[in-house]
Amino acid sequence: MLSSIVKNWNSVSRRQMFRQGSLLTLLGTVRPGSGSASAAIPTSVKSFESSGAIYRTIGVRPVVNARGTFTIITGSETLPSVKEAMDEASRNFVQMDELMDGVGKRLVEITGAPWGMVTAGCCAALTHCTSASIAGTNPERMQRLPDLTGMKNEVIIPEYSRNVYDHAIRMVGAKIITVNNADELEKAFNERTAMAYILAGPGDEGPLGTEVVAEVCKRHDVPLIVDAAAEILTIPNIHLKRGATAVAYSGGKCIRGPQAAGLLLGDKNLLQAAWANSAPHHAFGRSLKVGKEEIMGMLAAVEAWTKRDYDGEMKLWESWLEDIATNVKKISGVSASIEPPPGLSNKTPILRIEWDGAQIGITGEDVRAHLLETEPRVVLGSAHGKRPDQMASGISVTPYMLMPGDDKIVSDRLHQVLSKPPHLDPLPEPPQGDPAVVGGQWQLTMEFDRGNAIHTLVLEQNGADLVGTHHGEFVTGDLQGKLHANQIKFRSSQRIEGQLLSYEFSGTVDGDKMGGDVALGEYGAARWTAQRHQYHVPGGVVRPVKRS
Repeated sequence: MLSSIVKNWNSVSRRQMFRQGSLLTLLGTVRPGSGSASAAIPTSVKSFESSGAIYRTIGVRPVVNARGTFTIITGSETLPSVKEAMDEASRNFVQMDELMDGVGKRLVEITGAPWGMVTAGCCAALTHCTSASIAGTNPERMQRLPDLTGMKNEVIIPEYSRNVYDHAIRMVGAKIITVNNADELEKAFNERTAMAYILAGPGDEGPLGTEVVAEVCKRHDVPLIVDAAAEILTIPNIHLKRGATAVAYSGGKCIRGPQAAGLLLGDKNLLQAAWANSAPHHAFGRSLKVGKEEIMGMLAAVEAWTKRDYDGEMKLWESWLEDIATNVKKISGVSASIEPPPGLSNKTPILRIEWDGAQIGITGEDVRAHLLETEPRVVLGSAHGKRPDQMASGISVTPYMLMPGDDKIVSDRLHQVLSKPPHLDPLPEPPQGDPAVVGGQWQLTMEFDRGNAIHTLVLEQNGADLVGTHHGEFVTGDLQGKLHANQIKFRSSQRIEGQLLSYEFSGTVDGDKMGGDVALGEYGAARWTAQRHQYHVPGGVVRPVKRS
C-alpha cells in the first residue's frame, strides 16, 4: 500500500512570548530593507546535492518544491527565527496552561484579535472549536465526546464549503447540515445547532458568505468558524471583521511556522474552551497535542509576519519566474507567461509554460513525471497533456517555496527536458478485435491491502464505449470507460461527505468474469474482480447484449 501511495502522491490534491521585536531581536531576524531579499527568504544558496543528507541516510530523496505549500511535500520551510525559537523553547520546562495564556496575550498584541491560541495544525483548531462549541468546559460533557447523546450535535456548512478537511469537525461526532441558499440557512438553526463553518476562498463573499452566515449565527448565539488554512494572515483580520467568531490558519503554510502547528484567532471565551478541550488536558483533543517547541515557533512566525518585506518577496519571486521564462522560451514552440497572485491563498505569482506536445516530443504529464523521478528532483504545479493525445501541453511553476538556487535548478531542468526530451518507453498497443460484451450488472469485489468490500457495477455498452453507475458500500457515482478487445478501462467518482473519491479501473474481461487493478489516488491501489449478474427468468437465464 505504501509503495502505491508514494507512486501516486504527485497526482493527487489546504489545505506560518515576548513583546513585539524582543523575540525577533533575540533570534536575529533580519528587518525589511536590510538586504536585497526579504528576511523570510535566506540569502545564501545551498547546494541541493549536499542538502537533505539526513533524509538520504534512510533512502529518501529530497525535492525542490516548485508547487506550493502542500502537506504531502511538507508544506513550507520554516523561517530561521522559527527554528531558533523552537530550539530555545526545547531547553526549558514550563507549565503548559501558563505558556498558552502568555502566548494568547502576545497574539492579541500582534494581531489585534480578541485572543489567540496555537494548535497542532489547522485541522486540530477545527476539532477543538467543535469540541468547545458542543461541550464547552463542562468536564462531564467533555468526557462523553464523541458520544453526543443529549448534547448539541449539528454543524451547519454551506454547500460550497464542504471539503475534505471538514472531517476534523465530523470526527467529534457532529452531524453536518449542508445548506444551499439563505432560506435553507435560516431553517437549519435549531436547538441541536452547535456551530457553523466556512472554508475561506471563493464563495465566502457570496450569498452564503461569512457576513451573511455570521449575522444569522449571532441571532442564534452560535459560533462561526472560518478555515483559512492556506491564506496569508491579514491584520486586522478580514474574517473576524466580517463577523466570524474564530478563524484558523495552518502554521506551516504561508506563515512559515512549524509544519505541525496551527494558529487560531478569535473570541477569547471560545478559544480558552478550545484549549481546555486540547492536550495536555484529558479530553477528546488529547491526541492533538502541540508541544512547547511548536507553540513558541508559531509565535516567532507570527512575530516575523509583521516584519517581512512582502514587496521584496514578490519582486524576488517574479525575477525568478522571469529568468525561468526567458530560458524556456529559447526553445522553439515554447511560450511562457506570469500570472499575478490569485487571492489570499498561497499569494504568489505563477508561471505557465505551454507547448505543442507533438512538436516538442513530450507532454506536460511526462515532464512532471520525469522531473520527479530523476535528479535533482523537482515537484511542479499543475500539468496537462498526456499521451497519446500530445497536442496541447503545459506545466506551472510556483515560486512560493523556492529557496535561493532552487530557481536555477528548475530553470535548467525544464530547459533540458524541453530542448532534449528523454526517450520515453512507447505506450503498449491496445489489443485488437471486437470489444468484449460487458453490458449489465456486475458484483465487484475490492481487495484492499487491508480489508475488502463488495460494490456493484451497472454498465451500459455502445460498441467500445462504456457509461454506467458504480455503487459503493455507502455512496454511488457515475462511470465512463473504454474497451479494446478484452481489455477494459473505466473511471468513476463518488462524493462522500466533503471528499470526492476517485477510482481508475484497468483489467481484462473473460466471459462473465473480469478483474485487474484500481488506482485510488492518495489512498494507493487495490485489486478488483467482478462477476456478471445472471438474470433468471422463466425459461432460463438471460444475458445482456451490447448495443451497436
